[in-house]
Amino acid sequence: MKVRYKFSHRAKRSPSFSVGISIVALVLLATIVGAFYTPYDPIKMHITERLAPPTLQHPLGTDSYGRDIASRIMQGAGNTILVGVVAVSGGMALGILFGLVAGLAGGMRDEAIMRVMDVLYAFPAVLGAILFTSVFGPSLASCMIAIGIYNVPIFARLTRGSVLAVREEEYVAAAVAIGRSRAAIAFHHILPNIISPLVVQGTIQFAGAILAEAGLSYLGLGTQPPFASWGGMLREAQTFMGLDPLLAIFPGIAIALTVLGLNLLGDGLRDLLDPSFIRSY
Repeated sequence: MKVRYKFSHRAKRSPSFSVGISIVALVLLATIVGAFYTPYDPIKMHITERLAPPTLQHPLGTDSYGRDIASRIMQGAGNTILVGVVAVSGGMALGILFGLVAGLAGGMRDEAIMRVMDVLYAFPAVLGAILFTSVFGPSLASCMIAIGIYNVPIFARLTRGSVLAVREEEYVAAAVAIGRSRAAIAFHHILPNIISPLVVQGTIQFAGAILAEAGLSYLGLGTQPPFASWGGMLREAQTFMGLDPLLAIFPGIAIALTVLGLNLLGDGLRDLLDPSFIRSY
């Protein structure tokens, strides 16, 4: 209870963490509500109501097919968060595994793993998505796989560097001395002590995954119509920017706020988990 109190006390003193967690909480709330309820069917078209301005009936107006923009933003939040969670968690899991093996094994295995990571890192998520969609067709799954592969080397590098920094510590030497296996040392002794920077990096990569998903959907490589995604809404809105710029403004604000909230949350977590910051309280 004392540790929790200290963390909550420090969190209240961190503006970045407070603002970031508030924005992320609002986005998650919209995602959860949108999974069960939206004011209107987000894919049902009403041509007679197309390009309607914001009203009490449609607070954010309607798009070029007469679909309620607020409902589509809520549905798009779910698709965007799904891509971020799956891609980042998958890339994080594989990256941590490769980083632990490389950091503990050393030698040729370390070199081989890290050179493969360098090759993967050389291919941006967009190029990976183009590769996958050319083979399997454009889909949400291809988008998640491409973004997930892009995240693997990022976490592998960070994990390997953290392992190299702590593997000579006394608690690791003690575990080796009592005959613990390399896997036990990696997951029971090293990983718990390097998890903080990985969590912070995961939050930052989540923001990057949302931007990547929006960009891929804008190019037509992510979530496919008629299902909503924020990037897809921007693509549909570009034709009507002269008639109704709000079509692009609302999904753009959703993307910007979500990325801002995640970046602020990552900055706040980095400060809260920094030992020098903790000592100051």
